[in-house]
Amino acid sequence: MSEPVLFEDRFSVNAVNSQKYDRVSRITAESGDRQIFFTLDVNTELYPVATGDEMQLALASTLHLDGSKDDSKGWREVGRGEHTLADEYDYVCYGKIYRFVEGEGDTIKVFISFGGLLLYIEGPYKKLNPLHMDNVYLLVKK
Repeated sequence: MSEPVLFEDRFSVNAVNSQKYDRVSRITAESGDRQIFFTLDVNTELYPVATGDEMQLALASTLHLDGSKDDSKGWREVGRGEHTLADEYDYVCYGKIYRFVEGEGDTIKVFISFGGLLLYIEGPYKKLNPLHMDNVYLLVKK
């Protein structure tokens, strides 16, 4: 079995734009080492976010702590009655990586959709290379 977490880092929220929708804000944040940036649509009714907040963002292939795939179940059935990665985070979404774009130098841009809520993450290939065109879980906590 493999490690369930594909990517994880700590970020500081730079901006929160809530002008377009009532319950969804587009946040921008950067990692502590300033190598990775992301823009994420967040349901702020479920997970309020403000400029200056610190948050930990992780992308995982499964919610099972042992890394086993949940192919035989739908995503809603994962973790019923068992401890999972979702128990350790405040905001969890399930989505699909749908696009990669090479950036300048050794950077890469990754686009992920969580049922219409989007994540755009840009950083060094070295840190984002575990990501591939597949379904992933977004896990966020403060």
